[in-house]
Amino acid sequence: MLRRLYDWILHWADTPFGAWALFLLAFCESSFFPIPPDILLIALAVAVPAKALKYALVCSVGSVLGGMLGYLIGWQFMAVIGERIVAFYGMEGKVHYIEGIYQHYDAWAVGIAGFTPIPYKVFTIAAGMFKINFWVFVVASLVSRSARFFILGGLIYAFGPRIQRFIDRYFNILAVAFCVLLVVGFILIKYLF
Repeated sequence: MLRRLYDWILHWADTPFGAWALFLLAFCESSFFPIPPDILLIALAVAVPAKALKYALVCSVGSVLGGMLGYLIGWQFMAVIGERIVAFYGMEGKVHYIEGIYQHYDAWAVGIAGFTPIPYKVFTIAAGMFKINFWVFVVASLVSRSARFFILGGLIYAFGPRIQRFIDRYFNILAVAFCVLLVVGFILIKYLF
């Protein structure tokens, strides 16, 4: 079933509605949907590398707005909807662990979840559930999601379709390396300034 869903999403790259499908996919994935928008972003950007940065922007905006919906679900509708979404991803036992992460790291937790393959939707819902500062949540989401999608779009814009195989093969390693560099950068900024 997941493979059929994956193929259905990819077919939107061959339609004139690809950018709208990308926005909708990014929006839904940030709050409840299982398929990440990266696959459609890559397909659209490889098809027309000159529009890769435009697609990254569409994906970023959709994802951040979807993250706001996830926040709303956790804040106001946790018992009705949020618990079901968290259970679908098998993360019920991790919610209190995520609360500890939020209490300790605040925006860092959102930023890392927004950039890495960790289910971002669980963190958006948990952010609302634990009433994390909404504007801190939005800024951290904007930075991390934009970084993720603009790096993909930028690589395809610069290198064209050749880079797709490299991104597909090493995405998780690249995501972790970027997060490490991001954390080191913030630590350096904190201590140098």
